[in-house]
Amino acid sequence: MVVAGVEARGLTTEELDGIREAVAAGRKPRVQFTESAGQIAGQVGQVVALEDPAVSEEWVVVRFGRDELPFSPGDLRVAPRGAAAPKKVVAPEPEPEPVLSGPEFLIDKPVAAKPAPVQRKSEDEHVQDATAPAPRKAARPVKAKPGPSLTVTLAYGEGEWTVGATQGAKALAKPYVIRPAEALKMVQLIDVPGVQEAVEQILSAERAEAEQQAQRLRAELAEIEARLAELGEAGAPAS
Repeated sequence: MVVAGVEARGLTTEELDGIREAVAAGRKPRVQFTESAGQIAGQVGQVVALEDPAVSEEWVVVRFGRDELPFSPGDLRVAPRGAAAPKKVVAPEPEPEPVLSGPEFLIDKPVAAKPAPVQRKSEDEHVQDATAPAPRKAARPVKAKPGPSLTVTLAYGEGEWTVGATQGAKALAKPYVIRPAEALKMVQLIDVPGVQEAVEQILSAERAEAEQQAQRLRAELAEIEARLAELGEAGAPAS
């Protein structure tokens, strides 16, 4: 039985953010099932967890009775204060018709059979009907979450090659410096078109710059040695 008056608008983004904060703090916010939840509309449950919405449309886990089942945000709304599970209304039993006490003489009319006594339900049976559990919603299989991704990064900047690794949001290895030859070997292993050529160009540019610096150092060293030789000759005693 669907309870009338239960809106089917579902949980808003702001309400979901508040529920996520409450669950993270260890609380279990109360929610009420909307008409889109089917026969359990109007019932009240507690949110115990929020799954990944990218995995399934039903990612809000609600404790309802002894079960914990996933629902979509459209099946739920924030439970109003004082909201409780609606009780089943039992229709009153009809009163038995009175039986005439005197004899009745009829012509060509069958004798009416005496109505059987109507058994009334006890108060315990009424309470049991009111508290009977609502039909359970079939639980859908939850897809297994994929493991966190692994990322290995080879980077070049400010004349140095570095390698780092992360798994999800966790850093497995902070970027550390490697030799250019090791960087070239890594690129050759993956064999990605265009990447190896770019690395070779960087290494060629570094090699040319290193050769130019070496030539400058050799020239400076030759000048220093010549100056030192002149100072040595000037300080030598005359023969």
